[in-house]
Amino acid sequence: MKNLSRLLFAMLLVLGFSNTHAQDENNPWAMSFGVNAVDLYPVGEDTPQGDYFDEFFNVGDHWNILPSLSSISVSKYINDGFSFGVGGSINRIEKIGQIGKDIPSLRVEEMSYYAVDGTIKYSFAELVNSKTIEPYIGVGGGYTWIDKIGAGTLNGSLGLNYWFTENVGLTVQTSYKHSFEDYLSKHWQHFAGVTVKFGGTDTDGDGIYDKDDACPEVPGLPEFNGCPDTDGDGIEDAKDDCPNEAGPAELNGCPDTDGDGVADKDDKCPTVAGLKSLNGCPDADGDGVADGDDKCPNEAGPAANNGCPWPDTDGDGVLDKDDKCPNEAGTVANNGCPEVVAPTAEVMTTLNNYARTILFATGKSSFKNETYPVLQAITAILKDYPESNFTIEGHTDSVGSKNTNQLLSERRANAVRDYLISNGINADRLVAAGFGEDYPIADNKTAAGRKNNRRVEVKLRK
Repeated sequence: MKNLSRLLFAMLLVLGFSNTHAQDENNPWAMSFGVNAVDLYPVGEDTPQGDYFDEFFNVGDHWNILPSLSSISVSKYINDGFSFGVGGSINRIEKIGQIGKDIPSLRVEEMSYYAVDGTIKYSFAELVNSKTIEPYIGVGGGYTWIDKIGAGTLNGSLGLNYWFTENVGLTVQTSYKHSFEDYLSKHWQHFAGVTVKFGGTDTDGDGIYDKDDACPEVPGLPEFNGCPDTDGDGIEDAKDDCPNEAGPAELNGCPDTDGDGVADKDDKCPTVAGLKSLNGCPDADGDGVADGDDKCPNEAGPAANNGCPWPDTDGDGVLDKDDKCPNEAGTVANNGCPEVVAPTAEVMTTLNNYARTILFATGKSSFKNETYPVLQAITAILKDYPESNFTIEGHTDSVGSKNTNQLLSERRANAVRDYLISNGINADRLVAAGFGEDYPIADNKTAAGRKNNRRVEVKLRK
């Protein structure tokens, strides 16, 4: 009972040691518990002990085994395959060797055995590249008591872990303990038991330890280093523009209902296939205006006219928007208006020959009867040039006051203009002007000259 208390005390020391170190690797802690066997025979000594490794596996004659839980240890992973552990063990010594072949086992009165040891181990798991078989070696030291006699020991160990799961395995180990004092026998101690690894933190419970988990507080998948893929589209949420809706990788995880290559979130027409350039909306007539904004969706037209073609009301090839005469066919060169056919010099000469024969009552603006055929001839010529504009000029001789002559010339010019308008000539085409006696074309000193100066002239207005 006293020895058991010492073992429990050693275990408390071990656990106390383990709680002073922070966890820094997956399952950094390991606890082993099982049975140990102490062999005092094959240690290179004289009788009753034997040479090194002599009858090393003679369990029946030389191994002292306490048939109960008799060893426990805790180890902490350090780095690069190294770990440090502390363990405690108890046993009962009844056999220490042999004194002859006839007496293969030298039995002694039952002696107590207990030990506390510290060991630095090196694992060959990476070398053998196995997740199941893990050989290791260890060196360390400790303190061992046999029947209340204690001394320090230098220990060397060789062992093997066989892992049934990531955390649970079978451990077998043999250790040579070399005493620093002659009064404590050198001996071998063998161990077999179960080892449990623990201490790895997995906050989100997704099976990926926090140190390797890029999203340690959110359950995720191994292929994404522990980060989630909520919609299951193979794109982790952090890189998924639509983490709650499955979509292809080329659209960063967003769906495309109409299959037009524009993600629904960016598609103004998500249920109808369209063009990327129009934010996923269709353009049936291919004019670059989305059908929803196109007032003529089946007829191509410019955006400036809401997708409809510009009209050409007069059919002259000049669109109404550019046609200065949209209701009258014209030429492109004349901005959609008819080409202006101006009267020739010969026509103007004819007009003025007629105009000079217009006769008025003396001192008045009323026409003499013989003048009407002349006025009709002038009207007919002007109708032949509907796009030309004219100025009707009135002139007098110098008889009478200048002011009177000015007013008379104006009235006579307007009289001619009024006649032409009343006979179908557009008023906008005609301007009347009187110049009195200012521009004579003959000598006012003669009767013939004064007759020539009393005249009406028609001039082409640009």
